[in-house]
Amino acid sequence: MKELKNIVVIGPVYPFKGGIAHYTGLLVKELSKKYNVKTVSYKMQYPKILFRKEQRDYENKTFEIKDAQFLINTANPFNIISSAKKINEMKPDLVIISWWHPYFAPCYSILASHLKNCKIAYICHNVLPHERFIFDKGLSKNTLKKADFCIVHSEEDKQNLSEILPKMLCKKNMHPTYNAFKIRGISRDEARTELGIKPDEKIILFFGLVRKYKGLIHIINAMPDIIGQNPNVKLYIVGDFGKDKADYINRINELNISSNIVIRDGYIPDNEVEPYFAAADINVCPYESATQSGILQIAFGFGMPAIVTRVGGLPEVVTDGETGYVVPPLDYKELANAVNKSLKDEELIRLRDNVVKDSYRFSWERMTETIEELWTESH
Repeated sequence: MKELKNIVVIGPVYPFKGGIAHYTGLLVKELSKKYNVKTVSYKMQYPKILFRKEQRDYENKTFEIKDAQFLINTANPFNIISSAKKINEMKPDLVIISWWHPYFAPCYSILASHLKNCKIAYICHNVLPHERFIFDKGLSKNTLKKADFCIVHSEEDKQNLSEILPKMLCKKNMHPTYNAFKIRGISRDEARTELGIKPDEKIILFFGLVRKYKGLIHIINAMPDIIGQNPNVKLYIVGDFGKDKADYINRINELNISSNIVIRDGYIPDNEVEPYFAAADINVCPYESATQSGILQIAFGFGMPAIVTRVGGLPEVVTDGETGYVVPPLDYKELANAVNKSLKDEELIRLRDNVVKDSYRFSWERMTETIEELWTESH
């Protein structure tokens, strides 16, 4: 069997925004402890016609990979072929590619067909997209079939991959923890002072892009029942709203709970994430559908328990009754019950202790081991 020495990792990295860019940067840093790793990112990730918001954030260099090469224009076949030649010159034993949306299918298919003398692995953040469309299965199948092996983060994604590629070598590895957001190492009290939160207030955190499938409306609907048992509770909604913000505001006003809601609308730069997670008591992910969630792994990186719904891979991350609670989707009454149970002081301490005890399952060391196991099995 050929020894694994040289790895090329392909995906978004700083200054690109978002969880997958954070993930790629942390993966590179972990693999670099044992291997010669080169990072290839995008000259152009999405055309502006498809992604109108700013795609880059230069504010915080925590996730920066200093020798990353920004080579790939995902919409230019000639550039993709040229990028493949440059990758071949790096003489990788293994090329690891981030996969999360069929938009990248033409780009990665061309790229993979021009890579020589190496194995190809896909890390599937989503085998199929959150928001499904015609041909998504076909595009995903035709791209991923060129891999020697794949890694997924949830049982649902493993089943999706098995459905479209029954013979694909694959392992499930839990989504590793995003612990790099502890930039300043501030305490809970310091974070609360910074955000203007009183010491005795209970804080529920909903963090990240606000999209319908993430179920923000359900925690809003649950708030009257939560406030009934915890009058000093506040829900922090921290993230970038889409076009439906007015609908959420109207519902908050209808329920007369605006004094218990704090909204921080807009993209949160990496160096401003820490206070929200350091200050909060519990994280809520009341998703209507999901495969997995990077937000959960930020919360776990801060030792924070979470309330999630029984969708996708979320119940595989949160151990019900141990590191948080798992409730049925679309059921705000059960969501409220779980939050109220979690906010009791003794219960919060117990849940936080369990999150720390469960940390190895979500370690980057474990991810490296999984890659090594698949490398061996693929020979």
